[in-house]
Amino acid sequence: MKIEVWSDFVCPFCYIGKRRLEQALEAFPHKENVEVEFKSFELDPNSAFNTGQNIHEMLAKKYGMSVEQAKQANVGVGQQAESVGLTFNFDDMKPTNTFDAHRLAKFAETKGQEKAMTENLLHAYFTESKHVGEVDTLADLAEASGLDRDEALVVLNDKNAFATDVRQDESIAQQYGITGVPYFVINQKYAISGAQPKETFESALKQVWEEENPAPKLQDLSGSGAEDAFCADGNCAVPPKK
Repeated sequence: MKIEVWSDFVCPFCYIGKRRLEQALEAFPHKENVEVEFKSFELDPNSAFNTGQNIHEMLAKKYGMSVEQAKQANVGVGQQAESVGLTFNFDDMKPTNTFDAHRLAKFAETKGQEKAMTENLLHAYFTESKHVGEVDTLADLAEASGLDRDEALVVLNDKNAFATDVRQDESIAQQYGITGVPYFVINQKYAISGAQPKETFESALKQVWEEENPAPKLQDLSGSGAEDAFCADGNCAVPPKK
């Protein structure tokens, strides 16, 4: 089973949804047969490197609410994060453009470190309040994810490096009609949108597995009289003596 996850590194529900999926997978009996692959999606491709606003001000402007209302909304999101063991420091988050972070994640994928890179980028932004648009910060995170820092810097300083890979993911997202994240596609046939409860992921995993790995149906060749030759429901049918 393959699960493709479209997400952005500054999307709070992407981090929450990622953790809920992981919790569901932990209890899934066939988890060794599940591959999770992360796909690039920019919530705002035109976002500035330094926005000049904090996350509360950005949210207020985007949704036409007061800053105080935005803060209250973020409290609710923070509580959801806490319910899955995450800590969100909204007051100190540094909104930025995530294109370079996505390029770095694609580079990490070629080195087998995509999952570590994705987790570290999300944790850096939401919990550690790091600026995930800065080259030096990204290089540090690359090194912490098991990548060579100098190689990561070469990629980051070449704006064309892995840019096509990011754009390809975003193009596929358009073809699927994805307009928000997180968005989970299972075996290119089934979709889950949003940071759904863990139970939703558990149910989906079970349903897809059973549909695509049906139990074998056996053809009965026993012939007549077979009903008297086996035990069922605690009772045995014994042929009478002749």
